[in-house]
Amino acid sequence: MSTRRTVRAYPFDMHEISVSETYHQLQRDEPMSRVQLPFGEPAWLATKYADVKLVMTDQRFSRELAQGLDQPRMRRQQMGDGIMGMDPPDHSRLRRLVSKAFTARRLEAMRAGVRNLVNELLEGMVADGDAADVVEDLARPLPVTVICDLLGVPQEDHKIFREWTQALVSDATAKGDVLDVYGDQLDNYVAGLVAQRREEPTDDLLGALVYARDAGDKLTENELISIAGAGLLTGGVETVSSALPSFVFTLLTQPELLAQLRADPDLMPTAVEELLRYVPINTAAMFARYAREDVRFGDVVVRAGDPVLPALHAANRDPEVFANPDAVDLTRSPNPHVAFGHGPHHCIGAQLARLELQEALKAILARFPELRLADGRDGVKWEYGVIVRGPSLLRITW
Repeated sequence: MSTRRTVRAYPFDMHEISVSETYHQLQRDEPMSRVQLPFGEPAWLATKYADVKLVMTDQRFSRELAQGLDQPRMRRQQMGDGIMGMDPPDHSRLRRLVSKAFTARRLEAMRAGVRNLVNELLEGMVADGDAADVVEDLARPLPVTVICDLLGVPQEDHKIFREWTQALVSDATAKGDVLDVYGDQLDNYVAGLVAQRREEPTDDLLGALVYARDAGDKLTENELISIAGAGLLTGGVETVSSALPSFVFTLLTQPELLAQLRADPDLMPTAVEELLRYVPINTAAMFARYAREDVRFGDVVVRAGDPVLPALHAANRDPEVFANPDAVDLTRSPNPHVAFGHGPHHCIGAQLARLELQEALKAILARFPELRLADGRDGVKWEYGVIVRGPSLLRITW
């Protein structure tokens, strides 16, 4: 019976960009298993690609049901889930409002600005000497600046936004020690920006959201602040700031990949997709979906009210979907990875993240033909935070 299954401590072991062998074992022997995160109730862990997609799309599973429950999580304190705690139709209503800022035409219009910003950051790295930290000098300032510009945050406040985003996803907040402080600071700051937009309307994303709220588009004040603050900042910043140095690490430690990409720069879009599939961005599966009714997965019945965690990076290494899944194939196509999630909660900023990653990698490769790790593989420092994982220090030289 499923109730007798072993409950494993979770997350599993982590090292650099590796995906724990435990995931592969579970995919083979126990694709729906029981796990215990550091905080919250035990949960089912879905590791197979098909199961992960089902949990994220099937209406028998709900994010809304999770609200107010002891959700499985990495930190002691529960953050407000905001839009991630909603089901359609409420979720769809909010998503439609925000999606207006991420149309294909608008994003493509942003490409030149992102390219210029990347080049400015690389110029600053070169001006400071013959080595630089990809994390601090490029991967963190790039997405913060892009999101802040999208929201209309003044240039002088970008630095404090970086501090807030890092605090929201770092180990320092795992026990809730500073979460209240930073969360309140962020909410209060965004509330101040909202007040400014009411006095002086703007055409940036925040201005559009304020207009939608005040025009009676059924957007509450709390929803507005949540979307503009923690929602866009955490999702729009930390994914890129963790993924980019991990991608650089992957290319520099597998030089045949770097040579292939240099020889054929047109591979960049498919290369970024493959790196998104291959590199685990999240520390653990999160945002448990709660079953509305009993659902059978093979010999397991997930009972109504049970939480299920969809393991995205396990799904991205499922051999039933991806040939030779533990190897990087920069030409892999099609590549139906779920690095940005799937279904109603698929990351709304996924295309913007892709754009930033493509432009950053393209510029690095073009600017530094002799690119290498400044301190070797052992000199790279890693952080496995409460949301994302990746290098906290990765120095390159050229």
